[in-house]
Amino acid sequence: MDKIILIGGGGHCKSVIDVIEQEGKYQIVGILDVSEKIGQMVLGYEIIGEDKDLEKYKGTEVYFIITIGQIHSANQRTKLFQILKQLNLKIATVVSPLAYVSPHAKINEGTVIMHKAIVNASAAVGANCIVNTKALIEHDAVIGNNCHISTGAIINGGVIIGDNSFVGSAAVTKEYIIIKENSFIKANSIVKS
Repeated sequence: MDKIILIGGGGHCKSVIDVIEQEGKYQIVGILDVSEKIGQMVLGYEIIGEDKDLEKYKGTEVYFIITIGQIHSANQRTKLFQILKQLNLKIATVVSPLAYVSPHAKINEGTVIMHKAIVNASAAVGANCIVNTKALIEHDAVIGNNCHISTGAIINGGVIIGDNSFVGSAAVTKEYIIIKENSFIKANSIVKS
């Protein structure tokens, strides 16, 4: 089983731990967070260091996944993802066995597909994204990089969502619309254009 280190030890981390445990593909060897939290435990996994420790893993076979949530801004997740790329570290893609991802869909590295999410045929999800619990990405939808599609959100067929966007819980999009980069869509919104 490949080893994985999680970056960020907050609430979203707990949800990702559960997905990783269910998937059974990676062995969690620790979490990186702020220095004050080193030694603390998150669901039985130790915080073993901080973000600036990433460089010492250069050239190792350890995988990484960003487990910091994203609501108001994608900046922190984007910055960490760029560091992982610059250091040429291995980046995991995590898909819950309780989700459905069509074999005709594309999921890019660093993305987490949570429990009961659906990614349908010919959909594409960018790098470093969160497709949260019970979210639906319909056919031919394209989700940019560093996006968070929140719990129960519905992205209908052919929608294009620009990079660094947030779609709140239970939001619904009309089909075949374009949502520009850095968009923030509130929970329960209906997006028609």
